[in-house]
Amino acid sequence: MTDATAPVELLVCTSCRAGMPTDIEGPRPGTQLFDALNASDLPDNVTLKGVECFSNCDHGCSITIRGGAERWTYVYGNFTGSEDADLVAEGVTKYAATADGLVPWRDRSIHFRKNCIARIPPLEIPE
Repeated sequence: MTDATAPVELLVCTSCRAGMPTDIEGPRPGTQLFDALNASDLPDNVTLKGVECFSNCDHGCSITIRGGAERWTYVYGNFTGSEDADLVAEGVTKYAATADGLVPWRDRSIHFRKNCIARIPPLEIPE
């Protein structure tokens, strides 16, 4: 089993408009969230990466948290931009402290409980 200090990736959809009108210029909400997270204090074992479109546009800005072959992967949605950076940082910090990616339900924020788009099993499923 992976230890709780193993590498974790936080992927943020930077192309997301999150309901932003198409005629508005400037950074998209997904990019704003990515930039705010980049300026935040994430755990040392978390790598932040911006990615293009998760095809989850109906669910606002989306993120994915994954941690190698032995951890569960999660996709969360309905983030609105930079104002959600602390919420995301808290969630990824809790995830990064686990060996299997399973943060107890009651320890997750309400947003993470109600906006889980997908929970993907580890590539190496324990027997």
